[in-house]
Amino acid sequence: MLANAFVDNAKVMAKGQITIPKDVRDVLGVSSGDRVTFIVEGNTVRIVNSAVYAMQMLQQEMAREAERTGLTSEDDVMAFVKELRSEDEKG
Repeated sequence: MLANAFVDNAKVMAKGQITIPKDVRDVLGVSSGDRVTFIVEGNTVRIVNSAVYAMQMLQQEMAREAERTGLTSEDDVMAFVKELRSEDEKG
């Protein structure tokens, strides 16, 4: 088991609701009103902070799109931005 891992549990109530234990909420960085995402993989479920998860998915998609278009380094990105800016100034 990982050094920073721990086990906690919660009781499922009649309507399928649970209270996320405080130490788990602290690790996820969530509080009242925040959203969590359940990621189901086989018989394993991960709970993640929805805002963090959405940002990670966006970053992965942007990285795939950048690679697809040939922007594989920071220099490539900077050159592309300069090209776009010069087009804006001309147009």
